[in-house]
Amino acid sequence: MKPIPLNNDTEAVAARLVWFEPPAEALADPVRFMAYAFARATHEDMKLLRRYLDEDDMREALDRAPPGIIDPRSWAYWNLLIGRYPAPPLPKRMLT
Repeated sequence: MKPIPLNNDTEAVAARLVWFEPPAEALADPVRFMAYAFARATHEDMKLLRRYLDEDDMREALDRAPPGIIDPRSWAYWNLLIGRYPAPPLPKRMLT
């Protein structure tokens, strides 16, 4: 997956979506960051992020999403938008 650059626009989005860590840290892991975006971003946020990511990046972010971030409704929505219906199962935490 392509990195998401840190600039004024992405910094503002990252600060809002992943409020509990610095924007540079949030954007350093684009797969994890996009999981938060899939769950919390506005339409305007996603329009901005789509400037840097294509559909293959979105698919990879969903395929590699960490468990526990994306809610079932958002999971179904974003999988539908990339052409997956029905959506695959949500990522699950593996407890040993």
